[in-house]
Amino acid sequence: MLSRAGIRARSGLGLLQHSQQLNRAARLAPAPCRWNSGLPMNIGVLFVPQQEAWVVERMGKFHRILEPGLNFLIPLLDRIRYVQSLKEIVINVPEQSAVTLDNVTLQIDGVLYLRVMDPYKASYGVEDPEYAVTQLAQTTMRSELGKLSLDRVFRERESLNASIVDAINQASDCWGIRCLRYEIKDIHVPPRVKESMQMQVEAERRKRATVLESEGTRESAINVAEGQKQAQILASEAEKAEQINKAAGEANAMLVKARAKAEAIQLLAAALAQQALGIYTTLTKPQAVKTQDEMPSAHEDSHSSATEVLKAEQGSSS
Repeated sequence: MLSRAGIRARSGLGLLQHSQQLNRAARLAPAPCRWNSGLPMNIGVLFVPQQEAWVVERMGKFHRILEPGLNFLIPLLDRIRYVQSLKEIVINVPEQSAVTLDNVTLQIDGVLYLRVMDPYKASYGVEDPEYAVTQLAQTTMRSELGKLSLDRVFRERESLNASIVDAINQASDCWGIRCLRYEIKDIHVPPRVKESMQMQVEAERRKRATVLESEGTRESAINVAEGQKQAQILASEAEKAEQINKAAGEANAMLVKARAKAEAIQLLAAALAQQALGIYTTLTKPQAVKTQDEMPSAHEDSHSSATEVLKAEQGSSS
């Protein structure tokens, strides 16, 4: 029975250091030991370390779970049957073969992160939780890889990890264990497939380079055409502006010339009018003198006639 306990102790994840705290002198052989190296002896007064759960049976039947700190048990009647670690547990999933959707065989391994959520279920729900979860992770990995092609395996590693975690949690809920994370460590591809993938990558790079070069040539031609178009537009606009400016200049010049000619004509007309007035004045001056000499007799005649008219009016009124 001691050899059986030793075999099961080697499948655990660490050694429990209880000798200094409990001063236990012996261990009970028949109890299976998971997640620990041995079981503490019931001496009545027990100190449970932090992040551990001790499952106690009384007369072969589950009694209770001891929490961290000071606990009291009845010797001989109570026995510590299981010791469960509540810390996060890291398990290396061994490398395995898996076939993808496009019939490519891959060698893949991973790391599994677990935590015991229910010590009762972890103790009585499954015989060896570590082995059960490891096998479940391997079968789930093969199943999920069979749904993906080789290219998608590398692109969707995160979704693949999430799918494996969900599948493990659905099955391990009755075991009291929760899978926190699953990470794929390495994916080994067969040499020939690796060479073909390398050639595909190089071809894809050449394709992208050719496409980029053609796009650069296209953009260059477009830029040159746009430049020529803009140059022609600017040249036509410059020519138009030059013609408009030239026509405006010619119109302004003609207007200035017309104004100059009008002013010259006005000045000439004024000069001619003044000259004609001078000539007219010179010609009409002797006649004016003669007229002035004849004006007194006419005045006198008009005066006499006016006197006669006045007298006639007075006579008629009387």
